[in-house]
Order: sequence, then structure tokens, then C-alpha cells
Amino acid sequence: MNNKMKNTISDRHLDKQLRPNSLLEFSGNASLLHRLNIMIAAAKERGDPLSHLLLYGPPGLGKTTLATIIAKEMESNLFTTSGPIIEKAGDLAGILTNLNHNSTLFIDEIHRLPKNVEEYLYSAMDNSSIDIIIDADKNAKTVVIPLNRFTLIGATTKAGNVSAPLRSRFSTPLRMEYYTEDELSNIIIRSAKLLHVVTHQESAQEIAKRSRGTPRVANNILHWIRDFAQMHNQNIIDIKTVHQACHMIAIDTHGLDEMDKKILHTIIQHYSGGPVGLKAIAANLCEEENTIEDVHEPYLLMKGFLRRTPRGREATPLAYRYFNTLNT
Repeated sequence: MNNKMKNTISDRHLDKQLRPNSLLEFSGNASLLHRLNIMIAAAKERGDPLSHLLLYGPPGLGKTTLATIIAKEMESNLFTTSGPIIEKAGDLAGILTNLNHNSTLFIDEIHRLPKNVEEYLYSAMDNSSIDIIIDADKNAKTVVIPLNRFTLIGATTKAGNVSAPLRSRFSTPLRMEYYTEDELSNIIIRSAKLLHVVTHQESAQEIAKRSRGTPRVANNILHWIRDFAQMHNQNIIDIKTVHQACHMIAIDTHGLDEMDKKILHTIIQHYSGGPVGLKAIAANLCEEENTIEDVHEPYLLMKGFLRRTPRGREATPLAYRYFNTLNT
């Protein structure tokens, strides 16, 4: 096996290690974790599966990681799939009938389940059974197939797109929030140790500022800075290295990247600060509307650079001050 392949396998192994393995190791969303601890302890004491959970919030906050941890804490077998993969009701029926008692079924992007597939979940969640139609036409009959009691964990970045009948069957919707800089700094220090990178609190805090409140972004930036430092023959990530590496990929101290700046600049320069519609912004930037709305807007809204009104998007006074600072 050549060295390049060894390094690739090593990095993949380390990427898995970066994910926390227990609720104690999971940083951020403290109130959500406290609630989960109580629910898991109570369910285990009764000997029951955990009630169905809906995890929602922006991408990269750890919904998949948390689902994996919940299954481990419940000493449960975990089955993972996603909404777009399940195209037919028979696909879902095959998954459900293979679940053991206390198994955990995790469906990522659950809002993208086809309607006919989603309806199969209703009786599975309510009554631990599914209805199968046998034959066709006038000979058709419905057979009820009992299921083992299981826990469904759904994850979505678009809770509003989850239908009301499905959403109501989750006893516990849990919103995952953006992380504070201190929480991200702790994650970065932990990840750096696992990556065998020497870093300091000051450097970790600087990376955290640029991480958009998101652990996935923090770890991605850390990976890049590690590579940058390595190719400059540096054995430690100091504050200077962080600045140089982030400047090279155009991520500033606010966590804004080039597309974020282009969106704000377009609204200010082309549309006098707004309001302006999403279609117009996307056309100006030759970018997909979904990318702007799902990837860039949530952070710009959270940081106060942008606001959405019934008439369209508007740049805030903070956005004007930001560009004035850049130009001085």
C-alpha cells in the first residue's frame, strides 16, 4: 500500500474519530442534551424504546452524530437511510419489517420522503404495524403486519416542509441551535488533539470566529489550516498561521466567504440596499436560488447582515458598516 493511500485511510479514520461518541462528549445545545438525558434514562428504566424524535436545524450542527449517539445510549441497533433514497412504499416496508425491538431508524432529510411512502410511517409510528395491500382490483385485500416497537429519529433542515400529519407523530421535536464561539473553540481543541495538531486557545478562538456557528465548518477549516501549516513546515497552528490560511480561502473574522460578500454587495450596489427578490439576486450572481436561501442566508440573517421582508431581502446598517470598514 503506497503512502498516499495510507494517508487517505488514516484521515478517514480520524474524521470518524472527530465525531463525539456520547452525550457527555457532545458540545453545545446544552438544554437539548439535558432533555435527552432525562428521556433516555426514563425509557431505559421502563424498558421501553425511546419516543420518536424530530431533529431540525441548519446543516452541519450534528443531527446525524446526535442520532448515532442516542442509539448508542439506548443500546439500540441503528439503521440509517434518507428521504430521497426511499422511492417506494415497499422499500420502507422492507426496512420496517427488519427492525428488532428497540431498534432505532434514522431518516435524514425526512422532509423529502415521497407522500405515498410517508403515509406508511403513520401506522408504524402510531400502532407498530403497517398495512400491505395484496393482489389488485376486486381481489385486493389489506393485510396488517405487526412490527417490533422501534424509535424513529427524523432529521431535517426544513422543518416547515415536514407535513403536519407526520410532524404531529413526533412526540419530541428538538431544534438544534448554532454554537457559541466558546463551544466551537472546545470542539476545535478536541479535534486538533485527535488530528495530532498542536494549537493554542487563542488560535482555536480565532478559528471559532470564522466557523459560522457550525462544528462541521470549524472542523473543515481546521483541516485546511493543518494542511497549510504542514506545507509551510510549521509544527504548530499559531494565530499568524490561522490568519494566513483563512485569508487564502477568503474567510474573514465574521465567517463570511466570497459568496456571502457578493450577496450583500449585490443588494447594496445594484438594488440600493433592497428590498429585492431572491430570483433577482440569484440571476445577478449566476447562483442557484436554493444555494443562496439554504446555505448563505441563514447565517447572514443570524449575524444581522440581512433581513427578509414581505417585499424581499434588505441589507442592514451592519452590512453597510461592514463594507465601509473594508474600504477604509
